[in-house]
Amino acid sequence: MIAMVERYAPGFADSVLGRQIFSPLDLERIFELIGGDIFHGALSLNQLFNARPMLRQGAYRGAIAGLYLCGSGTHPGGGMTGAPGHNAAQVIPRR
Repeated sequence: MIAMVERYAPGFADSVLGRQIFSPLDLERIFELIGGDIFHGALSLNQLFNARPMLRQGAYRGAIAGLYLCGSGTHPGGGMTGAPGHNAAQVIPRR
């Protein structure tokens, strides 16, 4: 993977200070991600948009007043987009 990025971004390989590979079992044991699921739940139709992470807990609001959610369990899901945090930050000032 590093070699692939290096083709398009020369010097990238030299900027890598270290790397570690985690299996799904490692992710479950170390970070308590059930089944090693980095997306915190299925990205299925019944768990998208305001139904993420679950019905009545969408729109980045937590179960406690003033608690907001911004992780992979919120819309649009996991990965490294930063979108859940950005979206939560847009909702908070409106409350």
